Amino acid sequence: MTDRAISDLGGLTGGPIDISEHQPTLSERRIDAMMMLLRKKPQAFWVTDENRRTIESLEPKAYEESAYYERWVLAIRALLIEKSVLGEAEIEAKLAEVRARPAGYTREDQR
Repeated sequence: MTDRAISDLGGLTGGPIDISEHQPTLSERRIDAMMMLLRKKPQAFWVTDENRRTIESLEPKAYEESAYYERWVLAIRALLIEKSVLGEAEIEAKLAEVRARPAGYTREDQR
């Protein structure tokens, strides 16, 4: 038997699955929009299969500890780097800039 992918849970006991509907959070909607823009043709940066591969290749701990949309963000980051759209240093610099913003910062504060 071959090893299972981290996402292959078929036949395993995993506890109950919450199938209730919920309103997506602002962050979830933004992540979804970002994914749609990055996959929009004709300038798509990747296809669904690449995204799935990237999510399924996450370290088991990162996969298990991340929520659904957090996995999307990790995949987006990895694919942008893999495709040389952005570099690790560029991403880290922007993250440092965002983290340094004061609480309550808005776009109007940029002006």
